[in-house]
Amino acid sequence: MASQWKNAKHKAQWKYTLEVLAKPLRPLRVDQIGTAEVLDVLKPLWRTTPETASRLRGRIEAVFDRAKAHGERQGENPARWRGHLKLLLPKRQKLTRGHHAALPYGELPEFMAKLRAVEGLSAMALEICILTATRTTEMLAAQWDEIDLDKKEWVIPAVRMKSGVEHHIPLPDRAVTVLKTLRKIRDGKYIFPSSRTNKKHLSNMSMTMVLRRLDYGHITTHGFRSSFKDWAGEQTNFANEVSEAALAHVVKDKAEAAYRRATMFDKRRKLMATWAQYCEPKGTTVVPFSKRRQS
Repeated sequence: MASQWKNAKHKAQWKYTLEVLAKPLRPLRVDQIGTAEVLDVLKPLWRTTPETASRLRGRIEAVFDRAKAHGERQGENPARWRGHLKLLLPKRQKLTRGHHAALPYGELPEFMAKLRAVEGLSAMALEICILTATRTTEMLAAQWDEIDLDKKEWVIPAVRMKSGVEHHIPLPDRAVTVLKTLRKIRDGKYIFPSSRTNKKHLSNMSMTMVLRRLDYGHITTHGFRSSFKDWAGEQTNFANEVSEAALAHVVKDKAEAAYRRATMFDKRRKLMATWAQYCEPKGTTVVPFSKRRQS
């Protein structure tokens, strides 16, 4: 399945569910596992963490499908949902992707003032992440060859996007200023390299730890995308399609998706510049870059 995974996080999730949550199945031969054994693994999770249980079931099913295709077992897949486990497990609510706690957009200027006073790469990464409304993994794995500081543009290749489509991001002036500062003192592949080695980028927890240091542990980095969306919808006259394009949300219609990519960039540049201006601290003294410890 590895070729289908988009990043290391997916690999870690698969390994965790199959090695830890499905641990009781691992000593058994694949042709000795039946419905009862699968249910013993799923039932403890089914009501407490239904989304995890559902993903675990799907991954167990994939293992059995592979085993059957290779002649390692016969008969029905004991983890199959439709017409099988669906009839044996309690009905539960429809799965959701969960809620990413967001900061109300009205509090962004005050938050930005506090954020700019924090030293280190993680705080800089979080600020640019907010200003560009990007996802955590897109930001932390950003590479210098994706950035054109003269054009004020960041191009994330398709392989790094959740949608699998190349994403062009207009960089607001503040983001360019931060990046130019980093460019003078940083080299290597990644814009935000690990403090231990330049061969890896900062971990997924790095920006979360900044939020906790600032006593904003009740919100998530991803939640700032919601803050941006709420602000764009309630405080601007930009069309919904523009903010959706800025967030790189998937458009199912291929013709419409191509049209948006071709026509929305200039509008998105204006939108992101307005967003950055809104996020500027108001009447607050900010610690300048020269006083930051670059680490």
